[in-house]
Amino acid sequence: MRHGPPYQYGPRGSGGDLSRKSFWWALVPLLTCGLGTPFVVAFAAIRLRERRLALAAGGYSLGLVAFIVATNLLEGVPRDDWRNTVTAVVWFGGMWAGGAIHTFLLRTRVFPHIAVQAVPSYPAPQAHPAPRAYAAPRAHGSPQAYGTPPAYRAPATPPTWPVPHASGAYPQYVTGGPNPASGRSAGVAWVGPYALLTKVGEGGQGTVYLGQAPDGQQVAVKILHIRIGPDLGERDAFVKEALAARRVPSFATAQVIDVGVEGDLAYIVSEYVHGPSLERLVREQGPRNPDSLTRLSISTLAALRGIHNAGIVHRDFKPANVLLGADGPRVIDFGIARAMDRLTTSAGTKGTPAFMSPEQVLGEQAGPASDVFSWGSTMYYAASGRLPFDGPSVFAVSQRILEHSPDLGPLPAALRRPLAAALNKDPRTRPAAADLLLALSG
Repeated sequence: MRHGPPYQYGPRGSGGDLSRKSFWWALVPLLTCGLGTPFVVAFAAIRLRERRLALAAGGYSLGLVAFIVATNLLEGVPRDDWRNTVTAVVWFGGMWAGGAIHTFLLRTRVFPHIAVQAVPSYPAPQAHPAPRAYAAPRAHGSPQAYGTPPAYRAPATPPTWPVPHASGAYPQYVTGGPNPASGRSAGVAWVGPYALLTKVGEGGQGTVYLGQAPDGQQVAVKILHIRIGPDLGERDAFVKEALAARRVPSFATAQVIDVGVEGDLAYIVSEYVHGPSLERLVREQGPRNPDSLTRLSISTLAALRGIHNAGIVHRDFKPANVLLGADGPRVIDFGIARAMDRLTTSAGTKGTPAFMSPEQVLGEQAGPASDVFSWGSTMYYAASGRLPFDGPSVFAVSQRILEHSPDLGPLPAALRRPLAAALNKDPRTRPAAADLLLALSG
């Protein structure tokens, strides 16, 4: 879950700023006479990770190339010639006006926004029971058994919650249907027994809120974008799979506290980590120094070893999923991809393009070795401030992941060999997280 102090995400949480940003983004095709259309649609394809938009961006790019070729071929032809007329009509109708209309339709999907009202204090909710406890592990790192999650029961009075439009965008404000008779404060959004105080981040899998548990503890509540159907077996399977993440030791991860389904909303509650993400820190302050890199590498490898020992593959390890708390780095969002596999409505590629492994790009089964490759890409970003595999489109990034090896020369000497091994294209030859941890700490 992407979370941290609310003040660090102020620009994303500001409805006015977000509205202005999306407005100017949608105006790019109009202001550039259609020349910017391929680029803004490609941006939408990368942000939304949709193959149809990637194909649309490719179509606009071909249209741009065709227009340039046509204007060269028609040089010297009178302006009133029918060929010039057809070329102009196709350009202005397709690339200029068509691109502007397309981006305005995509605007609310590319820049979704939910805002909730934060209330300083409110009574603890009484209507919902505390989350049911599951069996704790008998010994650190040893196999453990969890009780079977209770069958999902629809609430007697379903809570009011925003239903996304067909475009996938949410309403501007959420109130959560407060019920004063149950002790809930009006003007506060709720999901299950958790009050949602403010939105702190959003990613490809869901939206993260700073929440408050019934006992007053601050928690991170991630509401998944995907909606769950009425099948009780599917709901129970999702909850059971998501709760498996509680087997992971919490010394270098954000502990999963609770998982639930309310209506068609699936949510995951985890420990709230006060600190920026690695992605944000590098973007704002630059690459990490050698000592910080060593601590970061060892902590994240220890987290991956615990995740893999619990029988879980992260499948979306990236700088945004590493939070730098006061007590050290914490890995978040592990186990979500596996839980989402239990939903029949889940589809598409799992992972963030620039940090995916070759096997993920090829649509093959992603195992622990896939996380090791993504770890190598993340450490390269932390050490250099650059993406290891970059390109103008998702397709270009995918090709570089399959065929290109980043230059490790500028990196600290202690990291070069471990990263070279982690970034091997063949998953069978990559070392395990435990082996890399031993090599770096030895």
